[in-house]
Amino acid sequence: MRSGLGELVLTVEEIAAIPLFSALPAGEQERLARGSADLQLGVGEFAVHEGGEGALFVVLSGKIEVIKTFDGIVRTLGWRLPGTIFGEVPIALGTPFPGGYRAAEPSRVMRLEIQQYYALAAVSQDVVKKVSALARERLGGLQAISAEPHKPRVTLIGHRWDVACGGLRRFLARNQISFDWVTPDAPEASALLEASQHVQNLDGPVARLADGPIIEHPEVRDLAIRLGLQTAPNATEYDVAIVGGGPAGLAAAVYGASEGLRTIVVEREAPGGQAGTSSRIENYLGFPSGISGDELASRALQQARRLGAEILVTRSVAGVDPASHEVVLDGTDSIRARSLILATGVSWRHLAIEGIDRLIGKGVFYGAARSETNTIHGMDIHLVGAGNSAGQAALNFASHARQVTLVVRGPRLEDSMSHYLIEQLRSKSNIGVQLGAEIRAVYGEQSLAEIDILDKVSGNVSRHGCGGMFIFIGADAETEWLPTAIARNERGYVLTGDDVKKAGRWSYDRDPYLLETSAPGVFACGDVRLSPVKRVASAVGEGSMAIAFVHQHLAHEKSRRGG
Repeated sequence: MRSGLGELVLTVEEIAAIPLFSALPAGEQERLARGSADLQLGVGEFAVHEGGEGALFVVLSGKIEVIKTFDGIVRTLGWRLPGTIFGEVPIALGTPFPGGYRAAEPSRVMRLEIQQYYALAAVSQDVVKKVSALARERLGGLQAISAEPHKPRVTLIGHRWDVACGGLRRFLARNQISFDWVTPDAPEASALLEASQHVQNLDGPVARLADGPIIEHPEVRDLAIRLGLQTAPNATEYDVAIVGGGPAGLAAAVYGASEGLRTIVVEREAPGGQAGTSSRIENYLGFPSGISGDELASRALQQARRLGAEILVTRSVAGVDPASHEVVLDGTDSIRARSLILATGVSWRHLAIEGIDRLIGKGVFYGAARSETNTIHGMDIHLVGAGNSAGQAALNFASHARQVTLVVRGPRLEDSMSHYLIEQLRSKSNIGVQLGAEIRAVYGEQSLAEIDILDKVSGNVSRHGCGGMFIFIGADAETEWLPTAIARNERGYVLTGDDVKKAGRWSYDRDPYLLETSAPGVFACGDVRLSPVKRVASAVGEGSMAIAFVHQHLAHEKSRRGG
C-alpha cells in the first residue's frame, strides 16, 4: 500500500471524474488531488478495518468488499465499485467504521482524512448534502440487518446444576459464541429432546448447532472444532510460543505478530484470563466509561488474529523443554519455538470447608463468569472476598439477584478495594456488606441451599439461604507443571530478571533480561511473574515488553552462532 500524501499522485482529471467532486471549483479539485492519500491495495488488503477511525474514501478502480463480523462469522454486506464512496456513516455519526472494507481484486482507493472532509464541507454544501443522504440510506440498511431474527449458533439443553452444561455455557460465553440455554422441562426443549432421543432421563447436556447437527454429551474441544475455533497448530515451528491467553499473553501476541514474528498462543479455555470474567474494568486507560473484561479480550483477540497470530483454545500444555523451547500439548501435538513466553496467570484460591468441593459448579463458583447471571436470577447470593474482582462481580449480579451480600474477613473494604467501586456498591440498595465475617459451612443435596456465616466479633454463627456463592479470596500461581530449570518462589510465582540472579539460578553468558526466567529465551509476564503489581494494565505492558526482550534474545543467539 502506498500513499500519495504531499505529492501530486492523484490528478485533477481523476478528481473531476468522481461524481461527488465533479462540480467542485478547479482550485478545490487541485487541493484534493494534492492532499488526499492514494492507496494501492492488493487482494485481501484493507482500506480500513472494522472499528477504524472516520475518514472518507472513494474507489478509483477495482472492487471493495464490505464485511462485518457477526458472532464470530465474517459476513459480506455489499460492494463498492469505482466512483462510489464509503465512510459516510462514521462521518455522519462521529463513530468508528461499523464494518471493514477490503480489496476483492487489485484496487485503488482515495482517502480524505476527517479534517480534510470538514475543510471541503465548509466550501461545498452540495458535497455535505450528498454525503448526508448516502449516510441515511446506508444507516437504513444497517438497521435492517440488525432487525433480522437472531439465530444463536448453539442451543444447549441441560439441567441448571449440571456441571458439564455449566462448563459449556462458560466456554461459549467466554469465546463470544452466541447460544441459548434451556432446561429439559422447558416447552421449547421438547422437539430437540425427541430428535436426540432424550425425551426422558436426560443425563447430560445436548447441543444443537445452528446448521442442524445435534451432539449428545458434547466435549468442549469437539464443540470448539465444530464451531470453527482453532484447536491445533498450523505449523510445527514458531518464533515465539505464548502459554496463556490472558491480557499479558494477548498483548504479547499482538506485538509479536505485528513485528513479524511467527506467533502462537496456547489457551486451555478461552482468551481473556481472569480479566475476561470482569463485568466492568473502570480504570483501564483509554476507556473513560469503562470496558467489560470480555469486550477487552474480544478486541485484543481480533487484533492478534488480524495481525497473523494463531490462537489455540481448549488446549493445555503438558510440559515445556526450557532448552529447546518445545511445548508439549495434551494429546500428541507439540510446538517448537525459538522463544517461549509464560503468561499463564493465576487461579483462584479455594476455600477449605468440608463438603464444598461436591458443590462446585452446583451453586459454588470460583470467580464469576458473566454466563452465571442466568442461574442466579431473583435469588439471594453471597460473594466471598473484598478485592476489586469481588466488587465488580457484585455490581454485575445486583442487576439479576434479589440480594447480593459481600462476606469480608477484614474490618473495612477500603483496605483492599478501589474507592470508585466502594462508592458504586453503596449506591445499590440490594448490595450488602458483612464485615469481619467468614463462611463456616455449606449445605445442599443437589445444589447449594444454605451457608453458615461466622461473625468474628461476636462469635455468633448464623445460617442463610444462598442460591449461589462466588469466591474471590486471592489467587495462586499453579506452576507445579513447569520443570525445575525454571525457578519459582515458594508460592509458585516465576522468578525473572534480577530475582533470578539473586537466587543464584543464572549461568548464561549475559545478564537476564527484565522478564527473562532462569532459562534463557523463556520469559514470564503478567500475574504468573513474581511482582507486587497485579493489574490488567501492567499485564498488557509486560506482554508487549516481553516481545522486545524476545527480539534481543534472538539477536544475541544469532550473533553467538556467528550469523
